[in-house]
Amino acid sequence: MSRIKIMINGLPGNMAVCVAKNLLNDERFVLINHSLTGPEIEQTEIEIYSISVHLVKPDMRDQVIQKIKEAEGPFICADYTHPTAVNSNADFYCKHQLPFVMGTTGGDRENLLETVRQSAVSAVIAPNMAKQIVGFQAMMEYAANTFPDLFEGYQLEIVESHQHGKADTSGTAKAMVSYFNKLGLKFTTDEIIKVRDPEIQKNELGVPEEYLGGHGWHTYRLTSADSSVRFVFKHNVNAREIYAQGTLDALAYLHGKVQGGIKGEVFSMIDVLKGRGNK
Repeated sequence: MSRIKIMINGLPGNMAVCVAKNLLNDERFVLINHSLTGPEIEQTEIEIYSISVHLVKPDMRDQVIQKIKEAEGPFICADYTHPTAVNSNADFYCKHQLPFVMGTTGGDRENLLETVRQSAVSAVIAPNMAKQIVGFQAMMEYAANTFPDLFEGYQLEIVESHQHGKADTSGTAKAMVSYFNKLGLKFTTDEIIKVRDPEIQKNELGVPEEYLGGHGWHTYRLTSADSSVRFVFKHNVNAREIYAQGTLDALAYLHGKVQGGIKGEVFSMIDVLKGRGNK
């Protein structure tokens, strides 16, 4: 079986580097030695293991991408750039007919989905690439649809803690709000408590110091009106490997869809977990 060619965009960002390292250790894939990056990045290349990857600024990407397509043939993009670049990057991928996995959160999500649906490419778009957390979300969705208003009258608190460099509120936490709303809890995404201060993370939340630069800790607390009952749901992730492995599975899943001629479709990580259409 021929290897799947992948361009990882967002280098030298930490998440993009983690995905690249995992990809280089996975026999399913080949890493294209170019990466779209932001205008603020000063370096022109990054070395990952023994491979030098050239960093392409926005003003050069149209020109460079055509040369890459001519040299490499079909490939898939994995996007771990910046929330402010989500929609413009999606426009770029669709313009150049590049299927993509969008791991970057933020941006106008409805516009993002519609951009793909109106294009000739398909994409996997998810606020969280960690398969186990996505499975937990699926359980919450089932509960919300099966037992609506189960927690009516309860109060909800959501606290999410990520490394200092994460600019936006967690997409996973935002997605969870919709499930809790169906369960009868009045809560908006603006009420999510976003923790980015390393001192608070270490001293108050208990995040191990070695993971302050890369973690995702979420706590969902539900308290009854009279405070006599409390439910707590947690998922604490240290490091980024869980997201990288999920991203690779998403890339393989999308490749199967592309090979099957599927265009203009948006897939989720639930689709990836179910493996729909790849059997």
